[in-house]
Amino acid sequence: MPALNKSVFSRFPELHTNRLHLREIRMEDATQIFAMRSSGRVNRFIAREEMPTLQEAEHLVHKTRTAYETQQGIGWAAVLRDRPDIIGTCGFNSIDYANRRAEIGGEMMVDYWGKHLALEAVEAIVHFGVNTFLLHSIEAKVSPLNRGAIAILEHLGFVKEAHYRDRIFFKEQYSDMAVYSLIQKP
Repeated sequence: MPALNKSVFSRFPELHTNRLHLREIRMEDATQIFAMRSSGRVNRFIAREEMPTLQEAEHLVHKTRTAYETQQGIGWAAVLRDRPDIIGTCGFNSIDYANRRAEIGGEMMVDYWGKHLALEAVEAIVHFGVNTFLLHSIEAKVSPLNRGAIAILEHLGFVKEAHYRDRIFFKEQYSDMAVYSLIQKP
């Protein structure tokens, strides 16, 4: 069985789709990340507080870049091909080398919801993960109420593996979490 292709960490893997350029997250992206993460709508299905300061966004950019440098994750900024500002982020938040498995996650600015751009980005990242990075499986943890994310995952062939009831305690209430996975067939 082949190991993961660690050469993807020698130079950041930029990806291109019909409408998007997926590139490394840069410190100058912190302002857009702050705008996105301080939006209650973007965080609606994610158990996390709205980002309170630009400095926290800068810290997140640093953490994402460090994860890539230490080969623990790969975070992309999604940019429309004809505009410089990012519209979202997506990537492998954690990598399990022993099992050739990674967890995928992402977010997109509200203005770009419903345009199939998230599908385009996730499809490119999944393709890269399976065909270049040589992942055996990709996992996504999602709120069962997030119909948009679930539709993307199912469209790409992800299958629901688990549904955890009252898994997350956030803002004085419990919520469920579903786990979807895509397994590469030999």
